[in-house]
Amino acid sequence: MKPAPFQYHAPETVADAVGLLAEHGDGAKPLAGGQSLVPMLAMRLTRFDHIVDLNRVSEMFGVTADNGGVRIGAMTRQAAVEHDGTIAERVPLLHLATPHIGHFQIRNRGTIGGSVAHADPASEYPAVMLALDGTAEIASTSGTREVPASEYFESTFMTALAPDELLVGLRFAAWEQPAGFAFDEIARRSGDFALAGAAVGIGIDEAGRIDRAAVGMLGVGPTPLRAASVEAALMGLAAADAGADAAEIGRLAADDMDPIGDIHASEEYRRRAGSTLVGRVLGDALAQLTTEASDG
Repeated sequence: MKPAPFQYHAPETVADAVGLLAEHGDGAKPLAGGQSLVPMLAMRLTRFDHIVDLNRVSEMFGVTADNGGVRIGAMTRQAAVEHDGTIAERVPLLHLATPHIGHFQIRNRGTIGGSVAHADPASEYPAVMLALDGTAEIASTSGTREVPASEYFESTFMTALAPDELLVGLRFAAWEQPAGFAFDEIARRSGDFALAGAAVGIGIDEAGRIDRAAVGMLGVGPTPLRAASVEAALMGLAAADAGADAAEIGRLAADDMDPIGDIHASEEYRRRAGSTLVGRVLGDALAQLTTEASDG
């Protein structure tokens, strides 16, 4: 199949790109890695009069250390995220999630910004961004603004981005205290879209008690979700005690889900599988903390 006719634009700066978006409004669509947009255009599930290709905008590529955290250009390839040492050190949950995205061929072309802008509720990066309280850096002809992840994801495939705005970067703060991180998902086959997934970060204080908990979920609602019930139950617990009760604590995540049933899985399956997975990933993150404490 072939896409409907469109005008192709290849800007080389962010200023030129947002200028094109402002000029053409709803009729324009940015093209990042194209892993979602190109198939949708080819099958005529969507159409735009103007495609703004971002692959020549060099300022949107790259990873930089930023105030103890990391800034990642929106056009940074997923394969680069997977292998970047700064990300592995400062945002390990993002590093752990990346190998679960499709196959290596997809990651070689796909971008972190494209995934976050597309906002598929079954995608890995949106769930990690929400769990870690990441920030979206958004540009337009009026300037740049920053939107926290808690306000960025509005509905299925819908974000806080206006038609004349462009996601240019993502910011993540590093966790300063001892912490454990884990990620996992359930899919019919390796590389398929996740039926459910969990991203967990656990931080402890000097006494070994949990003083920070981040639990993101994917595939179990119209947007990525936080398991607030699980996070609240963990606060103040000794990490060893929480590890022993991880499966039971994980079941609380069912209260924070809003799954739908489809041809791939029922609502009940997603709820049960998701809460089981939260418990499993929580146990992995706590085990990592326990192992590091023993090694120390």
